[in-house]
Amino acid sequence: MITAFQLRAARALLNIDQKTLAEMAGVSVPTIQRMEASQGNVRGVVDSLMKVINALNRAGVELISEHVRSDDGGRGVRFRHPDALTARPS
Repeated sequence: MITAFQLRAARALLNIDQKTLAEMAGVSVPTIQRMEASQGNVRGVVDSLMKVINALNRAGVELISEHVRSDDGGRGVRFRHPDALTARPS
């Protein structure tokens, strides 16, 4: 799952607004707004959530879940290694 904080942080990493993310994901701006207004884990239609996560992945953002290896052990976002982006088929 992704938290509202992670979603906002991912947009900040990409330097994009809610409208741009909505266009990238093929969802509405109100959908992004509702997701970002969630407390804790993002709530919403699973299909819409997956579209947003996939759009962020395509843009090079890696979502770090809780209990997944990271230096401090918490949730977060980060850019994947640039080589991983070029190795992915278009």
